[in-house]
Amino acid sequence: MIRLEQILTPGRSLVNVPGGSKKRVLEQIANLVARDLPELDGQDIFESLVSREKLGSTGFGNGIAIPHCRLTGCNSPISAVLRLDAPVDFDAIDGAPVDLLFVLLVPEAATDEHLELLRQIASMLDRSDVRDRLRHATDSADLYKVVVDVQSGR
Repeated sequence: MIRLEQILTPGRSLVNVPGGSKKRVLEQIANLVARDLPELDGQDIFESLVSREKLGSTGFGNGIAIPHCRLTGCNSPISAVLRLDAPVDFDAIDGAPVDLLFVLLVPEAATDEHLELLRQIASMLDRSDVRDRLRHATDSADLYKVVVDVQSGR
């Protein structure tokens, strides 16, 4: 079973990302992943994330969104975590603006693995202590470390 810390890297863990709007945030995510993984096309990532959002917001509540999509050309799951410099409206189920985003990109054929990763992310973010630690991370390395620590039970 794949675990979240196996598909997230320090380079894809960012704090103080400029938000602005939901669309702009999805663009930032696409650019971040495409910079880190040049074999993937930023425009494809962006369009796939936007298409998924049109099916229903990935705003999870408590200031969190979990943008995710299936992606052509993606061979294994990829994750990123971003903390915005200011919350943005993400059409979340509780109406609260979003400042923490966990991203999950999976291969087109992904099945149970994809759902298991979403479950891991959702159960981790259900904990207010974890959300607080993520919101108080001082830099990108610290943000990444919080995820790894939580996944390791620390």
